[in-house]
Amino acid sequence: MQHLERHIEALIFASEQPIQLSEMKASLDATFETEFPTEAILEAIDLLSARYADEAFAIEPIHIAGGYQFLTKAAYHNVVGNYLKQSAKKRLSQAALETLSIIAYKQPTSKGEIEQIRGVNCDYSIQKLLEKELIEITGRSDGPGRPLLYGTSPKFMNYFGINTLNDLPKPKDFKEPDSEIGGEGVI
Repeated sequence: MQHLERHIEALIFASEQPIQLSEMKASLDATFETEFPTEAILEAIDLLSARYADEAFAIEPIHIAGGYQFLTKAAYHNVVGNYLKQSAKKRLSQAALETLSIIAYKQPTSKGEIEQIRGVNCDYSIQKLLEKELIEITGRSDGPGRPLLYGTSPKFMNYFGINTLNDLPKPKDFKEPDSEIGGEGVI
């Protein structure tokens, strides 16, 4: 089909969240009343990416959070970052970040488990994370009282720029380097 690349460009541009390949295919199939092969859509995305690789563009289509989204190129991150700092009063508090990291690494997890790890009440942090749609309720525990279970949302992936939870840093990466006094080679 002629102009498939432009239709895909319009879909990626119009989507507020990363648009999944299956969503693109469904939209194209319904609009043109024909079955588009997934390979043709991927080929059009590759052509689109090649076109946006030109220095004349400040944005590019990126595969993120299991879908595609237009993001700024690295050369423009500073200017966008400064703009966002000026307008971002929606930053996550330290408590919210701690709560979010516990949920990301231990999901699905209950409020009680989070509070046990943090040692403080986390009602407010969980409420703010739910409002920002960074976490979602994934079900109920089989334990006493059947507490709600929380997990990260697709918006979490987008917010932190990762494709899967496997892209999160491993806990071993957080260890501080060993620094012993009087180790080998010390005189």
